[in-house]
Amino acid sequence: MKYNVKYVIYPAAFIAIAFIFIISCSRHEPIRSDVLLETGWKFAKGDFQGAEKVNFDDSRWADVTVPHDWAIYGPFDRSNDLQNIAITQNFETEISVKTGRTGGLPYVGTGWYRTSFDVPNFDRNRKSVSVLFDGAMSEAKVYINGNFVIEWPLGYNSFHCDITDYINKNGKDNVLAVRLENPPFSSRWYPGAGLYRNVHIITNNRIHIPVWGTYVTTPEVTSDKAKVMLQISIDNAKTNEVDFMTEILDGAGHQVSYSEEFEIKDDSTAVQTFMIDNPELWSPETPFLYTIRTKVIAEANTIGVLSGTLLDEYSTQFGIRSVEIIPDKGFFLNGVKRKFKGVCNHHDLGPLGAAVNKAAIKRQLTILKDMGCDAIRTSHNMPAPELVQLCDEMGFMMIVESFDEWDIAKCENGYHRFFNQWAEKDMVNMIHHYRNNPSVVMWSIGNEVPTQCDDQGYRVASFLQGICHREDSSRAVTCGMDQVSCVVSNGFAALMDVVGLNYRTLRYQEAYDDLPQKIVLGSETASTVSSRGVYKFPAEPKAGAMYDDHQSSSYDLEYCWWSNIPDEDFALADDYPWTIGQFAWTGFDYLGEPTPYDTDAWPNHSSLFGIVDLASIPKDRYFLYRSIWNEQDNTLHLLPHWNWDGKQGECVPVFCYTNYPSAELFVNGVSQGIKTKNKNSLLERYRLMWPKVIYQPGEIEVVAYDSAGVEQQRAKMVTAGDADHIELSADRLKIAADGKDLVYINVKITDKNGILCPNENKMIKFGVEGDGRFRAAANGDATNTELFHIPQMHTFSGQLTAIVQSSTDRGTIKFTAEADGLKGATIVIKTY
Repeated sequence: MKYNVKYVIYPAAFIAIAFIFIISCSRHEPIRSDVLLETGWKFAKGDFQGAEKVNFDDSRWADVTVPHDWAIYGPFDRSNDLQNIAITQNFETEISVKTGRTGGLPYVGTGWYRTSFDVPNFDRNRKSVSVLFDGAMSEAKVYINGNFVIEWPLGYNSFHCDITDYINKNGKDNVLAVRLENPPFSSRWYPGAGLYRNVHIITNNRIHIPVWGTYVTTPEVTSDKAKVMLQISIDNAKTNEVDFMTEILDGAGHQVSYSEEFEIKDDSTAVQTFMIDNPELWSPETPFLYTIRTKVIAEANTIGVLSGTLLDEYSTQFGIRSVEIIPDKGFFLNGVKRKFKGVCNHHDLGPLGAAVNKAAIKRQLTILKDMGCDAIRTSHNMPAPELVQLCDEMGFMMIVESFDEWDIAKCENGYHRFFNQWAEKDMVNMIHHYRNNPSVVMWSIGNEVPTQCDDQGYRVASFLQGICHREDSSRAVTCGMDQVSCVVSNGFAALMDVVGLNYRTLRYQEAYDDLPQKIVLGSETASTVSSRGVYKFPAEPKAGAMYDDHQSSSYDLEYCWWSNIPDEDFALADDYPWTIGQFAWTGFDYLGEPTPYDTDAWPNHSSLFGIVDLASIPKDRYFLYRSIWNEQDNTLHLLPHWNWDGKQGECVPVFCYTNYPSAELFVNGVSQGIKTKNKNSLLERYRLMWPKVIYQPGEIEVVAYDSAGVEQQRAKMVTAGDADHIELSADRLKIAADGKDLVYINVKITDKNGILCPNENKMIKFGVEGDGRFRAAANGDATNTELFHIPQMHTFSGQLTAIVQSSTDRGTIKFTAEADGLKGATIVIKTY
């Protein structure tokens, strides 16, 4: 296409006058506003005729704050979304009753939300108003002042529409009503329910840059220079009727580039080019961010405003980085080869449910960062924008995934019902939303879709991958594939930019040999299962192991029959240059999918896959990953606990997870020998193990040595005495007084010496006074059906987590924990 080039130079005096005019106007009226509709909502579960109408009586509905998940408050029940199916992607051929598959929570049904809002200084001829939903679960139908304005079936995607024509003439008392419906058998995990992500009212001048209306790429990147390309869309004017004044600011707010020159791409799109000297490159280790600030200026009076009028100001955050995927060689970020040390995560936030909370997401990412994790796969859906923003800021690469289901069903009422009509719309929204985020390094178009084995499946894959290439040529595309025989033989896998295999570790070599990409990504790995603080004997690799207590062993050797232990994935990353890393299933436990206790095994209702449990407490497995992935800090972790009453004189295997090559174990001061990692044995390559330690109460201690045999670090485990008191520790002692911030309080039962009592499961009761409120608690037990929002809960393996939310008042929060027969505890949190 031939571009017209337009050069615009403003006289200094004109700019000064225009600047004064803009500033004086801006004191009275902002150029654009983005208002979150958080408070003032009414909610009711059920269907209500006429609930979209302005005069509908909602006075008896509940008052709620959005984001809101109507189902997380329970109750848990075996009958909730009971599914009688065969899970074909797991090669099941016989139908069986699946309990707890979607968390045992009442997400199924219809619900309505209503609120009202004002648009200050509204003028239909001058203003444009849009509503933006970050996500609404699900099958949303949206009404403004009784008028239907938009629907959007997929609950995970963001969507928006122009509502200018439906705003009341005076801009006041506009009624927004939203109907949501979650059919039964529509999910494989807990999806949440309701307006679980934020809702925005965006007001602009009539001529403006639309929602997600910029597209930034960095086609040339070196340590010396970077080329930045900015594509700008404009609504309600042609590009030859406006001018663009754009500056790029670094993280400190200093201008590093500026341009008033632009190329006209078409009537509604312009392109600007910038060069930045000595750019600060974005990476997980250095997550530097820049901001592009674009002003839209009226160029001529033909658009109904004076020439020189400021029409819009739009900010775009981005990062400068390069991504290359080279056959046989691997994945390169900023020219440096690296392998993904990633996890998959579902979207729920444990006891908070699906309702988005930025502090909760940041808490998860902080825990993962310390583990050495550098990447997130948004399994298996579009993420919350808060997650993507935090990954930009904290330094996590992302694979943003779109669908778990295409045109062939996994779930009876799943997305296949909408795929043909909605897939392209959903893909475009996802890509436009996140294509400026430097953390997003790859798109995924699906996960284990049945279509992968269809004769025409490659056509569907080509359609979706083509949308990615059309809307964002700067990123590669993958798909999580688990049916290797199908996808290798039918052309499906050969089509993808990047071959993503879910599990199937024994077939990586085959995929590499037979497919043209000469690159293999572990798009989903491990699915090891464990319960924090629970240990089963003997400690040996087991597929599909099940026990009477419905728990799995924290020796980290148990897995599903279709998956594997983490050691296999570590070895694949270490041994083959053409593997580009992995995304372990999962970083955190989540609600639903209680494998292996998913077949008529109530009360299990949450996963055991997590490296961190539902209470945000790391399991032993966390330290196995940390010992390999965290290259900045040393790891020395000993397991199991050392309270084994009744096993005196019997074998209790002892494991050590460490980055050091060797260590020596002592039991009550007596050496049990030195163990050294052995590359020739999979089980001994990444773990140090003493399988035949004879239990006796007291103390076990491990001494770690470097490669020269010099002592580096010690760790120990001590037999706890009788339970004596409660200990509290908070992840932060100061939180923001914004009504949203959270503090996570670890609650432990300890003996008189402060040693964790690992077998105590006592009821703890909580109290909160001052400038905050109790929000939720969780103990990490996948069988526990105590309600999260009630201020009491039993500990599991001696611990639990309580979550307290700030108010909007500055001051203090006093949190207390008490239990019968134990000394209680208090902790004070400041709010600012």
